[in-house]
Amino acid sequence: MNYGEIKNCDIANGEGVRVTLFVSGCTNRCEGCFQPQTWDFGYGQPFTAETEEQILKMLSPSYINGLTLLGGEPFEPQNQRALLPFVHRVRDQYPTKTIWAYTGFTLEELQTEGFAKRCEATDQLLSLIDVLVDGKFVMAQKNISLRFRGSENQRLLDLPASLQCGKAVLWDN
Repeated sequence: MNYGEIKNCDIANGEGVRVTLFVSGCTNRCEGCFQPQTWDFGYGQPFTAETEEQILKMLSPSYINGLTLLGGEPFEPQNQRALLPFVHRVRDQYPTKTIWAYTGFTLEELQTEGFAKRCEATDQLLSLIDVLVDGKFVMAQKNISLRFRGSENQRLLDLPASLQCGKAVLWDN
């Protein structure tokens, strides 16, 4: 997996001060995407053990609320496979910090057997995420006043609650 950028002290992509990882590769190619360069799976730099250590160190200060995964598309199968062991490390090392992920797919799509982007890592990766911002960015529904998302169709989901009750539960905070 490659990544395009890592931001330290990001306040735009989740609650509080966060470290954000922009992964490379996206087949959604949403019109009006703010990071079209990340559609290319080869964009940026390789996500290495050194990259993981760098992010883990960035997460250490008490004022950092957690990690946000975006892109590109974290839920492209090859990205899921690379992110899963890393997200396990984050959860193990920082159990009180939150993990957010943005995806152009819906939770329901990711949970559907046979969906092209669902793979052996999907369920486990979903189980490690606190808030999932799901749905493609839709230019016709763009709304810059929305909190933590760009278009009105996108949802902020409380993922543990959603997984527990078997249906999408909106994050309300």
